[in-house]
Amino acid sequence: MRRLSRPLWIAGGAFFVGLGTLGIFIPLLPTVVFYLIAAWCFSRSHPEWAERLYRHPKYGPHLREWRDRGAITRRGKYAALGTMAFSTLVVGMTAGGWWLLIPLAVLATVGTWIWTRPE
Repeated sequence: MRRLSRPLWIAGGAFFVGLGTLGIFIPLLPTVVFYLIAAWCFSRSHPEWAERLYRHPKYGPHLREWRDRGAITRRGKYAALGTMAFSTLVVGMTAGGWWLLIPLAVLATVGTWIWTRPE
C-alpha cells in the first residue's frame, strides 16, 4: 500500500497543477486554489515539486501566505466573493427556483469563511 500511495499523490498533484494552469486561461476557474491542493499533494509525495510551486514568481507568494499564515489577500477575497456572487446571479437568471439556494448557501458559508481569513 505504501508504494501505491506515492504515485497517487503525484498523480493528484499533477492533476491539480493542470487544473490550476487551465484557470489561467479560463476566467471563472480558480488558479491558486488548485495550486494549493497540488502543493499539498506534492508535499506528501515529492516535496521538491511542492517547493517549485512555492517559489513560482506569480503564484508562489499567495501559496506561501496561505501555507504560513492561512492568509488570503484582499484582492483574492474580492475575486472569490465576486465570482461566487456572479455564479449566484447566473443561476438565478437561468435555473431560478430552489436551485438558487445552492449558490446562496455556498456564498453565505464559504464566502463568510474566506472573508474572515487574515490578509
